[in-house]
Amino acid sequence: MKKLKRSARLVEMTQYLTLNPHTLIPLTTFVERYGAAKSSISEDLAIIKEVCEGEETGELLTLAGAAGGVKYIPKYPPHKALPLIEQISEQLKQPDRMLPGGYYYITDLLGQPGLMNDIGRMFASAFADADIDCVMTVETKGIPIAYAAAAHLNLPVVLVRRDHVVTEGSAVSINYVSGSHKSIHTMTLARRALKERSKVLLVDDFMRAGGTFKGMMDLLHEFDATVAGVGVLVESEDVTSEERLLQDYVSLIRVGTVDSRTKQMSVKPGNYFDHM
Repeated sequence: MKKLKRSARLVEMTQYLTLNPHTLIPLTTFVERYGAAKSSISEDLAIIKEVCEGEETGELLTLAGAAGGVKYIPKYPPHKALPLIEQISEQLKQPDRMLPGGYYYITDLLGQPGLMNDIGRMFASAFADADIDCVMTVETKGIPIAYAAAAHLNLPVVLVRRDHVVTEGSAVSINYVSGSHKSIHTMTLARRALKERSKVLLVDDFMRAGGTFKGMMDLLHEFDATVAGVGVLVESEDVTSEERLLQDYVSLIRVGTVDSRTKQMSVKPGNYFDHM
């Protein structure tokens, strides 16, 4: 039990809530933690709620009753997300980022923890109302995004591998067709990694036609699991609607083809802002 002044208690309560997002916390947890009256804790939460909503960092939901409590929901409002998306877009306009096959070099962006935290918060905000049990991605470049989003959703991460790893025990493997190049690839998931009938948020760093996402969806069928949402950092517009294997998804950035005359790429915000 800690005896803290209100100012210190407010700081620690805010930290406790932000470190445990999407979790219903009974008021008695704070009453016992700080040795304060329930009425005082309620007043503290009202102050935190006002600040969070005023600064648009999240929502503080209060549920009444014996089974009630308080729940913090992280948010990333569009008007704050747009400047960051535009900043990333400017970096992606560099012609030397385009790789053979219509892909883009974004590994340096994925290695920035602060940036990944913001991107994870954007996806957590976009899917805040979805019923999700876990976040899934395919190794390797989708991993930073998956962990960042999962941290803000307070969910576990499930990693799909390209090759089976013997230390993970028995696994389910499937072949899938790359939507853009029509080549055959393999992905595998350990049987213990995902509970049956789970509701899964799929995320990845880049999408052209959506073949990798389609492969993950097929893999989920083997576990009788369902897709709760799909999020991608960068999507390519260099595919036709007939080639696109996926229609329902949230993207943060869209990249087009390189203008042969100016050597400039078309980079603009994705459909994230249509979902907020």
